[in-house]
Amino acid sequence: MMIRNISVEGLDQIPIERQRIELVERKCLGHPDSLTDGIAESISRALSAAYLEECGTVLHHNTDQGEIVAGESRPKFGGGIIARPIYVLLSGRATKMFNGVDIPADTIAIEAARKYLRSVLPTLNLERDIVVDCRMGTGSTDLRDIFKSRDDCSLPRANDTSFGVGHAPFSETESIVKGVSAYLDETLRPKYPAIGQDVKIMGLRDGNTITLTLAVAMVDRYCSGLSEYIEIKDIVQERIEEVARKLTSRKVNVAVNTGDDYDRASIYLTVSGTSAEMGDDGSVGRGNRCNGLITPNRPMSMEATSGKNPINHIGKIYNLLATELAQECVAKVEGIEEIYIRLLSQIGNPIDHPHVASAQVLLKPGVGMKSVTPEIESIIDAGLENITSITERVIRGELATF
Repeated sequence: MMIRNISVEGLDQIPIERQRIELVERKCLGHPDSLTDGIAESISRALSAAYLEECGTVLHHNTDQGEIVAGESRPKFGGGIIARPIYVLLSGRATKMFNGVDIPADTIAIEAARKYLRSVLPTLNLERDIVVDCRMGTGSTDLRDIFKSRDDCSLPRANDTSFGVGHAPFSETESIVKGVSAYLDETLRPKYPAIGQDVKIMGLRDGNTITLTLAVAMVDRYCSGLSEYIEIKDIVQERIEEVARKLTSRKVNVAVNTGDDYDRASIYLTVSGTSAEMGDDGSVGRGNRCNGLITPNRPMSMEATSGKNPINHIGKIYNLLATELAQECVAKVEGIEEIYIRLLSQIGNPIDHPHVASAQVLLKPGVGMKSVTPEIESIIDAGLENITSITERVIRGELATF
């Protein structure tokens, strides 16, 4: 039995909560970058389900190369128009023929994309205001061969030499940004439909002051005029301040749509609730990491997690697993202040045996590495042993990728 290369070491640095400056960003579901992530992942899940139904196994695919090209709109209070449709390009690779069975991958992709867009942007007219164009090819021969299991290895083999990164626990600022996003989606928007799905939240903690700057796309048909726009904008600011202050004892400031110029009637008003309708393009992998945040104070992988196949693509599996392992270590091992986990693969090797599984740990005062190392090693080893559960949960849509 192969022994996994697991490295656990102490980390000597200033904990995130005691650093003066911390930046945390989240692009919510209607942001063009998040839209492309969501489309890419919905296509991968739809293809996986179709492959399982038709062929009994998930076949090689990677749909992590999608783009959104912004349209042109003419928003106005009471309801405007989209003058030039948003253009969505579905690219990447998919298996379209298997053992003589023709698989309509392009049709599956287009249907999945439209279904996802309908769920996220209910105010968008899918028949008129958006064009979905599929240009998926087939995978390269070598990567398709690696995708297949070998007689000497029942587990998938890594399709790339790459790494995944995870950290835990979330800082206070990180938790606030995630909490504000959830509050907007689950509580505030259902009451105030003028709040569009395209929201970008930027958190800055400077010492003990947290400033949240929100860009909130407002939907024109639900605003009768400038006074109502301002009223809803003020409600967003007040409610977000209330939510954030429940999550911290630090000072909180909230600013919404700071680019508005009322004198020039220049405000963040949209027809559909997304900036993709006018001037804001989107790309898969340019937004949130798989933990739902963009965290420049933390180690991050630049891999796009969404859309990659869930069987052997390390850019997906290792990022999701590293994040889960970090969270599990913090939950189960006493004395960890911060932990950072990196999983590195070698192309062609079994996915449960990374080239290295590295854990860097910042401990609480009075705790020694000897007391935590065996438990951390055990958690990482068990997670790698059960790595295929990531695949199963991704296919079922139980794991968020952005």
